[in-house]
Formats: sequence, structure tokens, C-alpha cells
Amino acid sequence: MILFECECDFALLENGRKKNDETECIVRIEDEAFSISPKFGEPFYFSYHDVYKFKSADFKIIIDLTSDVSFILSKLGYYFDDFLRFFSKKINETILKELLINETIRKSGIKANFIYYTKTNEVLEGLCELRLYETSLVVIPECGEIIRVLFSEIQEISVEDYSVLVVREDGERLSLSKMGWEFDNFIKVFSEVYNERQLEVQTYLKELLPDAHPLTIREIASFMKEGKAVRRIDIDMISPDLWKELERRIGLLGIKKEYDFLSKIARREKVCIGVKRGLLGELTGEYIWFLIPIYGDETRSYGNAIAMEASSEKDSGKATYFFRIVGRKEYHGLTFEELDTRVDDLINQINRCMLEINFRREPIYLSREKIEKPEYEHYKFAIQKISALRTLRKLFIGRIVHRSYEQWMEDVMHLLKFNVSIKDDDKKWFRRLES
Repeated sequence: MILFECECDFALLENGRKKNDETECIVRIEDEAFSISPKFGEPFYFSYHDVYKFKSADFKIIIDLTSDVSFILSKLGYYFDDFLRFFSKKINETILKELLINETIRKSGIKANFIYYTKTNEVLEGLCELRLYETSLVVIPECGEIIRVLFSEIQEISVEDYSVLVVREDGERLSLSKMGWEFDNFIKVFSEVYNERQLEVQTYLKELLPDAHPLTIREIASFMKEGKAVRRIDIDMISPDLWKELERRIGLLGIKKEYDFLSKIARREKVCIGVKRGLLGELTGEYIWFLIPIYGDETRSYGNAIAMEASSEKDSGKATYFFRIVGRKEYHGLTFEELDTRVDDLINQINRCMLEINFRREPIYLSREKIEKPEYEHYKFAIQKISALRTLRKLFIGRIVHRSYEQWMEDVMHLLKFNVSIKDDDKKWFRRLES
């Protein structure tokens, strides 16, 4: 079904080089794809998954595809805004379908004005639709790609003069206004959903520590919100009993021996544990996960890695994932103090990344060759659109499946030694029988 079509000119670029002069064509936007049909020429037909990014400038629209091919559309005349609106809508529908498929919409269809201030001082603004999901606020611009703000990364929310200002922990800010009669209802639902997530953490912590003071529970929950993994030293400052209980829960999941082994060779004060009840990618119910930085060996014959594992009682296939701390070439030249700082930053980064991708682990470890297969097309699209996923794939070293404790321990040491014996950051570790 054709949603929109118009005449315009187009130019084709391949690897940044123009392949043709501006040529007259008809562009069509359909439900599942769009096309560019030159006069008396072979048409181009694309899925929305093929679009890497797009932007508008000087009344031209630049569409970059995943295959190093770009199209520049010009001379759209009065159809410029309409094309941009329809095209943005289809791209954003595709993004929402692929990236938020497991989330329930709590409120949608709210029209508003938005201004978004990025870390790089870029300012994005315009008309939008607002949606509230279980774990995030989503801004769907009329022209441009979606902005997703996770509740777990919100530092402050303020309401004044029928506008809302949301400040993220990384300093980015989102201002929302001109919602009309929907404003009060939006604020009500936003507050309800946001508080539900915070109460989930407090409820879980109260079950772990029934005798703890409510203010202690509230304080701990503030930095463990939405399942964030927190360092032992930070938890011990408030409640040493909580760490012991978290380690006991790890034992109930059947991975205590593995956790103890990793902790023994790690910087113990940097070990982190997170807990959550609810949605978690493939997992549901109660889960626990940990991050264990390994770089304390004086000989540096192994390490430069953070071990991660997430598990629940319902999760049968257990595996440990390893991520590189710093570049392999620079690892041996850094002091432990410098590594300590880098590890703290990386722990925060992995926390944000894992929460942003809702702990889906398959797209992290699948090889480039597998990602190209049709059955993984949705992952390929997600990698293009989610910088957090690209970061995790870049840092990923390897995955070790729990077959037996002895096999697992042997593979762990083989991976950690492999990781410091080579200089190429792109090299991944594979189990010898699988490589």
C-alpha cells in the first residue's frame, strides 16, 4: 500500500562518491519499504531496515543505507515536509518494533513540543508524540529519529508552567511542553510508572533485609534502580548485610563456585552485583547479575577483562561473558591506579548499555557472519541503531558456557591469558573445540 509519493530529483553516492548527476524520479513510501524510480531507469527498492540514518539540510534529504550507499533527494518543493514526516514515521515504527518489542505501552498518542540538549551541545527540537513504556519515556519526533530516555538514567524531573524538564545522569536534558489538556494525565501516568519501577527495587530489597530501616532501603534502592549493578564498597557503606544476602542468592542460582573463583582472581573491592524483578530481555521474574573486573595479577599474564553473568531460577542455559577493559596494546603500560579509574568508568558504561538493550545477550556475542543471515536481520538493524549494543560488541572478548565447573574454569583462564597475549582488539576468543 502506497502511503505517499511525489516527484523530485535524486543523486546516488557510493562510498561518498557521486555516481550520477541529479536525475528526475518518483519516490514512494509504502508500509514495508520505500522506492526511488528514475524516469526510464531501473528503480531502487529498500526495506526500512536498510536505512542507517537520514537527515535534512538545505531542503535536501540525505538517506544513508547500511551498504555504504547514500541517496540525496532534492527539489521536493511543497512535498518536502510531507515526505520527511511520512519517512520519519515509518523509520520510527521500525525502530520501536525492533527495539521495544518486549515492553508494554502505558500511555501513547500525546502530542507535544520537545527540545533535547545533547552532550555534544546539539539541540534537537520540534513536534512529537510522547509514549510511556514500562521502563522508558520515548519521544517520537514528527521529523527525525526517536529519543529514548530510560527511567534508570533519570537524575531529576521538574514540572513548572505546564512544561516538564527531564535531566539524565549524563547531563543531557529533555524539555516537553504544549501538551494541552493531556498535560495533567501525562504527568500522572509518568509519575506512576516511574515510581512503580523504584518501588519494585525497594520491595525486593525489603524481602532480602526485612529488619532494615525504610530509609536505608530507600537509599540503597536509589543507586540500584532498574537493576543497576553496584560495587561492594558502595553497598557496605550503607548495609554490609545486604552484600552477604546477595551472595547467598547467587548460591541459590547454582553459580556460587564460579562467582567465588572469579572474585578470587579479581579486584574484590570493584566487584558489582545487581538485582531486578520483572522484564529482562529473555528472562522474567527475579534475576541477579554481577560484574567482576579482573586485572589484579602482578605478572599481568592474564586479565584486562570484566566478567559478566545474569541468571534467574528459570534460566537454564548459563554462560559467563567477558569484556575488554582497555585496548590490548595499552594494558601493560597502565598503572593499577589508572586501571582503577578506567574500570569505574567502564562499570558505569556496561550498566547503561545492558539496561538500554534490556539484557538481550544474543546480539552481543553473535559473529558478524551470523548477523548477516536473514533470521538475524532484526539484530543487524538493532546494532545500527543502538550505540550501546555497538559498544558491547566492540568490547566483547568471548562467552563461556557452563558445561562443567572444571571445563568452565579451564576456559576462563584460557580466555584471560589469550586476552593479554595478543594486540589486536578485534580478535575474539572461541572455545578450542568450537573455533
